[in-house]
Amino acid sequence: MANVAVKKIPCPKCSENTDAKLYMSINATNEPTLREDMLDEKLFKFRCTACGHEARLTYPVLYNDMKNRFMIYLIPEIDRFQLEDVELEQKYEKLHSVRKRLAPDFNSFKEKVFIFESGLDDMAVEITKLVISEMVAKKYGIPHVEEGYLSMYDREKNTIGFTFFVGKRKEPYVQSARLEIYGKSVTIVSEMAIKDRRLAGFININREWAQNVLYRYKRMKQLDRSAEES
Repeated sequence: MANVAVKKIPCPKCSENTDAKLYMSINATNEPTLREDMLDEKLFKFRCTACGHEARLTYPVLYNDMKNRFMIYLIPEIDRFQLEDVELEQKYEKLHSVRKRLAPDFNSFKEKVFIFESGLDDMAVEITKLVISEMVAKKYGIPHVEEGYLSMYDREKNTIGFTFFVGKRKEPYVQSARLEIYGKSVTIVSEMAIKDRRLAGFININREWAQNVLYRYKRMKQLDRSAEES
């Protein structure tokens, strides 16, 4: 069952208090309606009972998908790699083979849901995204492209695609690639992310993490080549 708290929220327009339901945690498997409401952002909508002003609430939500065995903790603007919440970790310490992730914003949260529901490895997806973003940056003649999300996955057509936001206007640009790039990323993860896979708690698998892994992988390959040539 969902963990719901009712709190009085002051209206940003008229300052009157309105009782608002805050969903602290939801179970997407047992409550599919709440899954849809969260992905549509309905759970974050606020409407003042005094003046009718509507706004979007921002607060932490723990999302649990038992069917696909993943949990995502949406904590706005969190900048940690690993969540340090002893009480929460003790509550879920007996869960095995469940991927637990942190999401610092709503777009990242939705992407993680898409990744895991599609049966993909989010670590490999992040590395794939980084590689493809470098292709997009080269095409646009810019240093790098930071913001992008998985937006397409078609196993039958052997295609994976990402939507990036480029330029000063952050215009969307879709870049697709063959799944071989993702397959190579899976291999990199299997070699370079062994410790990360064993970490307890909620971790933040993002661009920075992918850059670190890819750097270590390339460095390892360089050392291997140097050893072979010597």
